[in-house]
Amino acid sequence: MKVILLQDVPGSGKRDDIVNVSDGYARNFLFPKKLAVEATAGAAKEIERKRAAQARIEAENKAAAAAKAAELKGKIIVLPVKCGEKGRLYGSITSADVVGELERQHGVKVDKKKLEIAETVKQVGDYAVTVRLYSGISAVMTLHVVPAEK
Repeated sequence: MKVILLQDVPGSGKRDDIVNVSDGYARNFLFPKKLAVEATAGAAKEIERKRAAQARIEAENKAAAAAKAAELKGKIIVLPVKCGEKGRLYGSITSADVVGELERQHGVKVDKKKLEIAETVKQVGDYAVTVRLYSGISAVMTLHVVPAEK
């Protein structure tokens, strides 16, 4: 019997999959627990429509992330910090600090978890910062750490 899964079912498939299961399994387990419905032509078309809509949304999100990555690529974030002589910082720079400066200087909001600094920033200088915007889409920026004016 062909059924459409309404939830992930271990051993059978994932949500919205059309799978072939035995009649007894469908009638005695899947249908009573509302884990599946019978695969009719109308239900199958509905699943295909959902998948097409999901793919369209996915493509729009990916295009928006690619545009944002192109906008951010090569930008420089200038971060003034307190430091001692010889350019050694009193603390270290965190992702939250960089995200705050990125928003202030370039007007782009990014989650601090999506920011990746190649090395720990403990000294004045230039550092590579990678912003992961989407799966497979990222932008590399430069973090320019300068001493704060006294």
